[in-house]
Amino acid sequence: QVQLVESEGGSVQAGGSLRLSCAASGYIHSMAWFRQAPGKEREGVAAVYRLYTGKLNYADSVKGRFTISQDNAKNTLYLQMNSLKPEDTARYYCAAAYGTAAYGGSWYLPSEYNYWGQGTQVTVSS
Repeated sequence: QVQLVESEGGSVQAGGSLRLSCAASGYIHSMAWFRQAPGKEREGVAAVYRLYTGKLNYADSVKGRFTISQDNAKNTLYLQMNSLKPEDTARYYCAAAYGTAAYGGSWYLPSEYNYWGQGTQVTVSS
């Protein structure tokens, strides 16, 4: 059983930046960030397959603005969010799974992940 603990989110103005972190209680192969806005489905934001760090996946809506990274020594996942837009406002969740969930073409599906953090709120004002 892996536990995931996200850092506190925050509120920023459009164009600003935030960095989220997610500390895992143990090593796990696939880690990802999801987000869910009120009234919308949970969507995949970015994912990394930790056994092959060259394999990163991003949602089209965040490419070029968000960067996913990891610190293996700390078992911590990060999401650097730059050029934030009001439409990025959502609750952000860290997710993880053993195996290749983050590597394949279905990385963005919540059903691919077994473990979830409690979520953290990110609010971007215009």
